[in-house]
Amino acid sequence: MIAVEEEQDTLGKNIKSFREARNLSQSQLAKRLWIDRSSLSGYEIGKRTPDIYMLCRIADELKLSLDELVGRKTVEDD
Repeated sequence: MIAVEEEQDTLGKNIKSFREARNLSQSQLAKRLWIDRSSLSGYEIGKRTPDIYMLCRIADELKLSLDELVGRKTVEDD
């Protein structure tokens, strides 16, 4: 089982990485999400965890699936 801190760190890194890959600043993405830049920064550095509704909005803005955004990998059946 993965520790909560590791999951938050992975999620934050993914948000930042996908945001940067789309050439968006924190301010630009935050504006599209209707949140403060400081909230988005908190997600990216792992100090805050977005709820499921915000995760969906972030994934939609970045044109990703939730699985991609959170770094979930499917496990093949044995």
